[in-house]
Amino acid sequence: MATVAFVVHPDRAGGPQLADETSAWLRANGHASLVVTAGDALPDVDLVVSLGGDGTMLHSIALVGGREIPVLGVNLGHLGYLTEVEPGELNRALERFLAGEHRLEMRMTLDVVFGDSCYRALNEAVLEKQTSGHTVRLALTIDGEPLVTYAADGLIIATPTGSTAYNLSVRGPICSPTHRAIVVTPVSAHMLFDRSLVLDADQRVGVTVLEDNRARLVVDGQFIAELDAGCPVELRASETGAALVRFGPPDFHRVLRAKFGLSDR
Repeated sequence: MATVAFVVHPDRAGGPQLADETSAWLRANGHASLVVTAGDALPDVDLVVSLGGDGTMLHSIALVGGREIPVLGVNLGHLGYLTEVEPGELNRALERFLAGEHRLEMRMTLDVVFGDSCYRALNEAVLEKQTSGHTVRLALTIDGEPLVTYAADGLIIATPTGSTAYNLSVRGPICSPTHRAIVVTPVSAHMLFDRSLVLDADQRVGVTVLEDNRARLVVDGQFIAELDAGCPVELRASETGAALVRFGPPDFHRVLRAKFGLSDR
């Protein structure tokens, strides 16, 4: 018997109903299920099913934390990079998962260490300015060695998965999502050096707010804290990544073509 947890986007039409119908189907086939609502902790289960879009997938993976629990994304929104199946395909996808007819695609995540807390990012961590019309000065270190001080609207530290999110919108590089690397991209840098850096996954990135500026720390779209001058943040590859359930061959380039309407020319 397997236990399946459903994480449902509260504002996606059809999500709660799909969770109820699929839970009934699972029970009829001898399995258990539960629905994780806002504020709930995720117990140890055999599979997490994310019903929503990429944002719901990010939330689901955050709930999993560092545990090796696979996550299956069901697309209830627009075309996403992370979701795997459409709502009408869910029962068949669960049949295939329970029969072992799937593969796990491992995605690198980042540990974002701030104070005594550690947050996990599948897409990115962002340090950004708080005041419109001003920049923030951010000192970047690599493995403890100073590299550059940015005067910018912000700084994105992304995984390869996150390279097609905020990083892409500010013209950062696109990385294959199963690659292991750390991508550092300034946002509207007020300086000549405004290029992205693609670092080895084993390197440690440090960012410190300088002078009298304050910055906001945002991890996978969730506000974490306001940072005072002198407050350091360390980012490093997590020891364990995120396991996404896949049924076919890798299709990142197909999704990329569809997302941007790329032609065959």
